[in-house]
Amino acid sequence: MSTATLPVDAAWGPMPKKRAAYWLAGISVALITVCLVGGNVGIVFALLIALMLTGIPVSIALGLTVLMFLFLLTSVPIEAVAMKLFTGIEKFEIMSIPFFILAGNFLTHGGVAKRMINFATSLVGHWHGGLALAGILSCAMFALVCGSSVATVVAIGSIILPEMVKQGYPKRFGAGVIITAGSLGILMLPSIPKVIYAISTNTSIGALFVAGLFPGMLLTSMLCGTTWFIAKKNGYPRMPKATWKERWNAFRQSVWGLLLVVIIIGGIYSGIFTATEAAAMSAVYAFIISVFVYKDMPVSSTPKVMRTSASMSAMLLYIITNAVLFSFLMTHENIPQLMADWMLSKDLGKVGFLFLSNILLLLAGNVMEPSSIILVMAPILHPTAIRLGIDSVHFGILIDANMEIGLCHPPVGLNLYVASGITKMSITELTIAVMPWLATMLVFLVIVTYWPGLSLWLPRAMGMM
Repeated sequence: MSTATLPVDAAWGPMPKKRAAYWLAGISVALITVCLVGGNVGIVFALLIALMLTGIPVSIALGLTVLMFLFLLTSVPIEAVAMKLFTGIEKFEIMSIPFFILAGNFLTHGGVAKRMINFATSLVGHWHGGLALAGILSCAMFALVCGSSVATVVAIGSIILPEMVKQGYPKRFGAGVIITAGSLGILMLPSIPKVIYAISTNTSIGALFVAGLFPGMLLTSMLCGTTWFIAKKNGYPRMPKATWKERWNAFRQSVWGLLLVVIIIGGIYSGIFTATEAAAMSAVYAFIISVFVYKDMPVSSTPKVMRTSASMSAMLLYIITNAVLFSFLMTHENIPQLMADWMLSKDLGKVGFLFLSNILLLLAGNVMEPSSIILVMAPILHPTAIRLGIDSVHFGILIDANMEIGLCHPPVGLNLYVASGITKMSITELTIAVMPWLATMLVFLVIVTYWPGLSLWLPRAMGMM
């Protein structure tokens, strides 16, 4: 074997064969120990970890873990597995995922982001770091109608980052702002991770949507505070103060996009349509304003946008299908109940359990993307949370906040890779760039974790739970 094929140690170059062998032996011993000590629970997770360590995508690792365990260690008939593959994704709520993805792509290509940026700039552009603050507010407004963090970073970042550099902001500063503010895409009203959590735990999607509004507003304020402090300290540029007439004109231009918030909340709250139907309405409305109102997207681009959306939807649905199989295996082996009994036997209490949940979710964010984390971890942690008296909606927002942080740090932080494509900066540079805002997000996570009223007051006031 040549050194080119050996594992690479970043600090020491190619890893020597002897060291690689020690690592392989150590990992093997650890996994075998987990199997012996944990019984069926240990075998399941050892199989999953072993497959993931080979570099297999998480979705395929989930499916292979189920098939290997069921065929080798149980007598479950193959017909049950095949049936579960089809029935597992027959839930009506899953239909909202492709619709929200389609709506987000229409909004990204249809000029909505550009008008939201103009409106936000007219409001705060004259403050210290005004353009950066406008970027955060734009991300928050776009997140209200989109539901995807990556789409938020693409839509806002591709417009505002070049303008920030042009005005004299350091590229690293602008990237740090947009990477972290883009994560608001999964916390504010519509959110694909919220839909996946709702499906995994039978929680109200409408209540989850509304519950993210106040936490999202708080995080927006905290990110703005951090940005303003850094900008003032370093003397970053300010823009001329806009007149009230200019603000009104900017608002009129952006109002068609912002009306989507009214459609989603108003429709669900009034009972006109469900959350899934709200997703379909969002896609139709986004198409209309992009093509016929703003006219920034030609009709000829519609097939391309729909193909892109279909591809993204298929990828997510494939992950969900394999995760449903994994959930079936865990239920068959009574793993969630065993895990809940074990956690309760440790007498952690609410405070300790929530702290442990955050640690596990943050660690998972290092190796998995949000959809996979929710589909694997939610069925395990949720039963314990319910038995401890933790509200399901509050726990869902807590998981969402953890997923936001995972999107902003390596090695699999999707926002970092999207921003890298926009700025042409390395992942290492971007990792350093996000640190001040990442620290702010960790403080926000503590607040969301131990202040359930922040998430629950609004859905309760609206009678949604």
